[in-house]
Amino acid sequence: MNVPQIRLQSIPAQLSIHTTKGQQTIEQPKAEVLMEQPKADLTIETIPANLTIDQTEAWADMDLKHISRRVSETAQQAHQDAMEGIARRAEEGQQLMMIENGGTPLADIAKKRSEKPMYQFNIGFIPSAGSVKINYEPAKVNIDVKTNKPNIDVKANKPIIDYQPGEVDVELARRNELHIDFEQVDKGE
Repeated sequence: MNVPQIRLQSIPAQLSIHTTKGQQTIEQPKAEVLMEQPKADLTIETIPANLTIDQTEAWADMDLKHISRRVSETAQQAHQDAMEGIARRAEEGQQLMMIENGGTPLADIAKKRSEKPMYQFNIGFIPSAGSVKINYEPAKVNIDVKTNKPNIDVKANKPIIDYQPGEVDVELARRNELHIDFEQVDKGE
């Protein structure tokens, strides 16, 4: 007996896909920065130091005196010597007035006048301690500083972006097919 038999043969469809990648470039220009720092305002005021040395007494101790001082001292000494001389003569006169009371006033006065006085003497060319007067006023410095703020100007630049989108091309490379065949197959009884 002949039985028909169906043969199916299919060929699937084939797609062809072509892609082009997208490209993107980004460039960031540097920001433009302008900076200026003004100098600080600085004012310095100096009052100089003052040193005074007074050697007047040291020179006087060494008998090196100014003429006006020497004249003044000589006048004072002369006045004092005159007063002492008057007092001595008055005292001697009193003693001589009382000669009748006994004693030897003339011999006592003569003896007293003949004795040399004892003078104190020290080394004459060395001034006494503390005779040089020193006065020192230190220097004064006034500093005034005024700071100035910096001037900053910033200009930011936008990024430069270049973008090319990708593409996808899809094509049907081969169509699908279906083949159908009928065959008679003999099958024995």
